[in-house]
Parts: sequence; structure tokens; C-alpha cells
Amino acid sequence: MTTAYPYEPDTQLIGMVADGVYAPQEDSQLLIDVMDKTALALGSNVADLCTGSGVVAVNAAIQGASSVSAFDICPKAVRCARANAQVHDAAVEVYLGSWARATEFGPYDLVVCNPPYVPHDSSIEPVPSTVGPARAWDAGFDGRMVLDPLCAAAPGLLADGGSLLLVQSEFADPRRTLELLSEAGLDADIVAWEWIPFGPVMHSRAQWLEETGRLQPGRREEELLVIRADKP
Repeated sequence: MTTAYPYEPDTQLIGMVADGVYAPQEDSQLLIDVMDKTALALGSNVADLCTGSGVVAVNAAIQGASSVSAFDICPKAVRCARANAQVHDAAVEVYLGSWARATEFGPYDLVVCNPPYVPHDSSIEPVPSTVGPARAWDAGFDGRMVLDPLCAAAPGLLADGGSLLLVQSEFADPRRTLELLSEAGLDADIVAWEWIPFGPVMHSRAQWLEETGRLQPGRREEELLVIRADKP
């Protein structure tokens, strides 16, 4: 179904970041590069869910999408994404809301998403607020608070022949994502991966991940993955 794309960054993250908005990092870059290499945005009606600063949506427009709609539940993120689209002269419509709102404007040829996916527990010491808003990464004990409902909603967002590109961490059980997307009738596979060193968020919960058996003692790097799911 798909071709695997080992990570070889050849684009640059763009965008201004406002206080309280997730700053684009390696996961956004990986998603953008896969979108570019697959040319899935070209000529497509695209939706970017959990858009944050709007960096993926803006890049979809730059890559030749026929239309781009971006969605986020955070008003600050919506304002930031709109500003970035204007600065880069990108035709992106940004809306306040989740994928439930996105269904009003679909279906889409391509849906892209960099959701919150980091496992979290109340016992973990929070990272400094200067790192960013916790809602941008905290996703429950198993990291799947957003991933599970997103997988269930994906078929309804996609047009026939459409594709989903989703980035997540190894610690949020990518096999479960593949299972749920397959159960929903989509043809899903991992198409890209990248190993990165822990940043402040992952360092803050490394000991907890070790204690819960999800991280080998002493390892301080994680694997990011991009999953592609196609609707027949």
C-alpha cells in the first residue's frame, strides 16, 4: 500500500509562535516532510487537525493544496495560525473546533494531524510553562486520549480515495492506532520514522515511563512515527 520514507529533513519549519501555543518541533517537521514526499497535498482538499501554530497547514498550502482548512480547540492557536497564514500569504482557513467541527467542511482528500500523544499521570512534576501548554502534549495515562476518537472519526472525514497522515510517539502504542484504523475500514501502515533525543517534556516523565515498563532504564530518546491510512 505505502512506501516507507526514512527521515531525511529537507524542509524548514516556518511560523511565529505565540505564548500558550505549541512551538513546531521534530514531529511537525516529520509530518511536513512526509506530506511533501508523498505529494498528497498537491491539488487536494486538506484538513489540518490540532493545527497549533498552523505550520503544517501553511506547508500544505505551499505544497499546492487546492484548499486548506485548519482546526484547533484553543483560541490562541487559532489566532496564531491565522497570523502565520497571512504572513506567508497562504490560503488557509482556520477554525475554532475539533474534528467534530471539521466534518462540517468535509470530506477531505487529505487529513493531517499532530495530536497530543504523550502519556501522562498526575504524579508527574509539570514542566515549566515556558516550554508550552500541557494540553498540546498530555494525552492521558496511555497517550491515547485524542488518538482513539480520532481513529474512529477518520473514515467520516475522508473522501473516497482520501488519506490520513498522523504523527505520534512510540509511547502511545502505534500498533493500536493501526488496529483501530484497520477496524474502521482504512488501509493503514507506518510510512516514516525518526529517533530523537528527549526534550523537556519527555525528560519530565522518563522515570515514570521506566517505572511503568514502557521505557528501558537509561534510554533517553524516542521514536516518532508517521502513520498513513487510505480510504478505499
